[in-house]
Amino acid sequence: MIVVLSPAKNLDLKPAKYTFEPTIPGFLDESQKLINNLKRKSVKSIENLMSINHKIASLNKDRFQNWKQPFTEKNAKPAVLTFRGEVYIGLNSVTFKKKDFEFAQNHLRILSGLYGLLRPLDLMQPYRLEMGTTLKINRCKNLYAYWGSKIADELKNSLADQKYPFLIHLASDEYFKSVELKNFLFPMIRPVFKEQRGDQLKSIHVYAKRARGLMANFIIKNRISNPAELKKFNVDNYRFNKKMSNEHEWFFIR
Repeated sequence: MIVVLSPAKNLDLKPAKYTFEPTIPGFLDESQKLINNLKRKSVKSIENLMSINHKIASLNKDRFQNWKQPFTEKNAKPAVLTFRGEVYIGLNSVTFKKKDFEFAQNHLRILSGLYGLLRPLDLMQPYRLEMGTTLKINRCKNLYAYWGSKIADELKNSLADQKYPFLIHLASDEYFKSVELKNFLFPMIRPVFKEQRGDQLKSIHVYAKRARGLMANFIIKNRISNPAELKKFNVDNYRFNKKMSNEHEWFFIR
């Protein structure tokens, strides 16, 4: 079973202490090509490309200029300890023990506009490049075209080694579109989180994002590799709703 998450815009760049051996992202050659393209852009063009303000564009211009290989523990930080935001508040990786990190490395993947696919212990340097960005590179009109089948192929390779080869979709739609599902023969489950408000069920974005992280934490801390065990998820008052669920979408209501 492999769980996929989206990255976060907010980053924690403070030095972190950890006992595991960090790893190197698998698509650094592809990342380098993107960085080379981005390094040539002005602050104004970054501002327009990403629809961000001048201050954030300037920050990321500097990040692109400073991005360099090789990645070391002095110039990069493990992805699972770097991303912040609601999903990663729910994931709460700062509470992980060594065995938790080891399990996460085998069962968790983070989709990324710059890195393609990150394992939790992969070192990363700071960036901002959302998957939906219409960055033209070579003959590709956007990042979805640039990554093509690479992300899906890597996920298929990882799933082939799993006892229960299910893909658990805990990412946003923007990022999950980067997983090319053509010829993707492994089963997929998408947990959906909703709030009961009177006689209505509502999907509240910030709560859904937090819940994705909570479920990823639940999977890691409980060493879940059989997707059937996800139905026991009861964190933060969420409960599995069998009546609403189907083969591919599992609803959790609170």
